[in-house]
Amino acid sequence: MEGNNRFKGVLFASITALFWGFLVIALKVATGIIDPLTIVWFRFLVAFTALAFYFSITKPSYLKILKNPPLYLIVASLGLGINYLGYLYGLKLTTASTSQVIIQIGPILLGVVGLVIFKEKISQRQAFGFLLAGIGLFIFYRESISQLVENEDMFNMGVIWIVVAAMAWVVYATLQKILVKTYPAPQLNLFIFGLPVLLFLPFIKIDGFLHLSIGNWILMVYLGLNTLIAYGSLALAFKYLEANKVSMIITLNPIITFISLGILGYLEVSWIEPEILTTKGIIAALLVLTGAIMAVAFTSNKKKKELKELIPNPKK
Repeated sequence: MEGNNRFKGVLFASITALFWGFLVIALKVATGIIDPLTIVWFRFLVAFTALAFYFSITKPSYLKILKNPPLYLIVASLGLGINYLGYLYGLKLTTASTSQVIIQIGPILLGVVGLVIFKEKISQRQAFGFLLAGIGLFIFYRESISQLVENEDMFNMGVIWIVVAAMAWVVYATLQKILVKTYPAPQLNLFIFGLPVLLFLPFIKIDGFLHLSIGNWILMVYLGLNTLIAYGSLALAFKYLEANKVSMIITLNPIITFISLGILGYLEVSWIEPEILTTKGIIAALLVLTGAIMAVAFTSNKKKKELKELIPNPKK
């Protein structure tokens, strides 16, 4: 039975990693079709509608949180909304590979928050992981800049947006970590998905939906369902597998993005701009990912238990 549960945990964590790995490519394509804010709004709308419908049938009591949410939950929802929006604006101005690497600042900052706010202890291997990731980020950024012939200012603005997204996610994750001690995570997600739907509604460009082709609509629905499926699979992964092992699997999702972009470049598809990483850029990206994995994986038993209630995704 234990081996079967472990297989289920690896399977669900892999589904999450796959969805997040492909998500950034789908988002990059979508930004050329419709404006980022409208995309974010639609993603939240689909996720919230699906959850609200499900809970109205299975657990109507969960809907009560929509009327009387705690202050921390409101701030957490704003944090995730800014995270989604900042990441998408950053993705529009940079590349899929760049956004996947830079967003790893989120887990690194969350580790710092754990040390400062939650007084968590850090192992030497974790400290080395943070250092390795920091060095990798610096090298990757400098290498990306050196490859630019023009639009350096636009690229820098995109990186700033992604950093803002990572910081907003840390706010969300920190408060989520506090709230799950009192509320079920799915109930929290109901409000977290719902508030941005209302807040972003006055600013969306509804006419952008009028000219979408069938293929574009399929893409938009996929983006909306991605959040729901990925987060649902992640929750099931934590149910069957240790948090540090789940975190290691999903932290590898940028590798899936890199491989997918390489395949698409080889096939010379026309619907996404090809990306070419230099040898130094690839090494820097691997340093970031290795450092992030080390920072997440080598945790104490106490921290592992706390992480089971936390969704470690700094983007999308």
